[in-house]
Amino acid sequence: MTLVSSWRGRLSRSPAAPRETASAAPANSPASPAPPAPAAAPYQLPNWRDWVGVMAMVTGLFLSIMDVQIVVSSLTQIQGGLSASSEEIAWVQTAYLIAHVVMVPFSGMLSRLLSTRFVFVGAALGFTVASGLCATATSLGEMILWRAAQGFFGGALGPLVFPVVYLKFRGRHLAMAMVMVSVILNLSSTLGPTVGGFLTDTLSWHWLFLVNIVPGIGVAIVVWFTIDIDKPDWSLLRNFDVTGLILMALFFGCLEYALQEGPRWDWFAERSIFYATIVSAVAGVFFFWRMLTFRQPIVDLTVYLNRNFSLGSFYTFVVGTGLYGATYVIPLFLAQVRGFSAMQIGATVVVTGVAQMAMSPFSAWLARNVDLRIMLAIGLGLFAVSMYMTACLTSQAGFYELLWPQALRGFALMFCYLPANLIALGSVPPDRLKNAAGLYNLTRDLGGALGLASIVTIMNTRFDFHWGRLIEHINPARPVVQQYLESQANRLEPLIAGDPHHAAVKLLANLVQREALVLTYNDVLMMMGVLYVVGVLMMPLVRKPRSTIGH
Repeated sequence: MTLVSSWRGRLSRSPAAPRETASAAPANSPASPAPPAPAAAPYQLPNWRDWVGVMAMVTGLFLSIMDVQIVVSSLTQIQGGLSASSEEIAWVQTAYLIAHVVMVPFSGMLSRLLSTRFVFVGAALGFTVASGLCATATSLGEMILWRAAQGFFGGALGPLVFPVVYLKFRGRHLAMAMVMVSVILNLSSTLGPTVGGFLTDTLSWHWLFLVNIVPGIGVAIVVWFTIDIDKPDWSLLRNFDVTGLILMALFFGCLEYALQEGPRWDWFAERSIFYATIVSAVAGVFFFWRMLTFRQPIVDLTVYLNRNFSLGSFYTFVVGTGLYGATYVIPLFLAQVRGFSAMQIGATVVVTGVAQMAMSPFSAWLARNVDLRIMLAIGLGLFAVSMYMTACLTSQAGFYELLWPQALRGFALMFCYLPANLIALGSVPPDRLKNAAGLYNLTRDLGGALGLASIVTIMNTRFDFHWGRLIEHINPARPVVQQYLESQANRLEPLIAGDPHHAAVKLLANLVQREALVLTYNDVLMMMGVLYVVGVLMMPLVRKPRSTIGH
């Protein structure tokens, strides 16, 4: 079967027809009349079991996303506990992300095969067990293995939430549920480093993982008894695409590795990054060919023919870049430039989360009464403005200087996430929702990964640029430089035992480095804002979404 004929064949299928049924009839068999479409089941208002079940699923989503960032502020302590080097300890984060990004797109096929309830409960229990094993790790190898298992199981928790929400809720209930999901999603990324720093400072790094055990078990029990939206479809095993699964793992796994490790090792200067990029590119070509020609692919890429799903995925890519990027850049600025502790950083960045929670009731009302395209454009515009306001950092910027920019960013994210999700997934037929939800979540994660890789690379480049420009003016022959060095040497002479002039030169170098860092952070924040402006300019391409959350 050629690529073109396969693509056309899928376009001609009825959206509601199961994929395996559409491909079962021989090519030369006479066409049979299509059976009458079954009458849509009447919508029933969600009961308390539905709300409790979805809350439990969202809690699992919170745990899986928070664990992406929870170890960031405690890597030094974990490194000491495992006797690892500074280069090796980065694999504690990399292993989680690689396994996570491989599982996300595969979760749609897995839930159709085994049922949503079984996969989610199994993933929650697997995530919980892996968390406990991470806490017991005594070597770097053990930690990498259990972190990979934790990321793999955690990758299935996010995509399975959306099919349940869209099938259980309509109208204002859907808006309320999606607001709840968006708040949890944003808070989990924001609070991860803060919670991690607090647990490590007050208890030990082992509690970064032990804290997942009780809620993980509770999530599995509650979901098992409250959520049951589908049954297993064992017929999918007959044509299960093992080759496609291997290609997908190579494509996304090597891509995530290159994006995660590339900035740290100067990209292709490191052979492993070069080889990983080559493997990802080759596997990616064969992966897309396989998905577009195989009769039962593990990932259905034809959903991207839906314009609103494609554009909604683009916008969640943009939102993921800003969400993970700002969560990375601002705490790093506070640590490197201001010297804030983990608790001080948490108290500063928590403003964004508070603003999100304050905005959440209004975002549900706006989504029901305002065109989703207008709401999303406002959110993108506000985020760009918040980045512009934040890009005026100085070496003395702290809580009060960042208060309003961060509050505005929190408001903007609540304007962005809900309409982007509804534009993308609200236009997908129910039978294709599981597959689409996996791709949608994958797009957000890749946006974060690509955004962080780009941010680190840009920061390295811009720091070298600003350092070079500033150092041009630090000429010891200039009177103002001589005056500064003499005054600092006189001040330090009674305080140190060594050469006060050398100490003054070192102090001046640190000052130049600090100012170069400030200018670098401002450049990165401004570039992030530009990306959101591009998103606003693309808004006319979005078709008016059908109403999914009317009054």
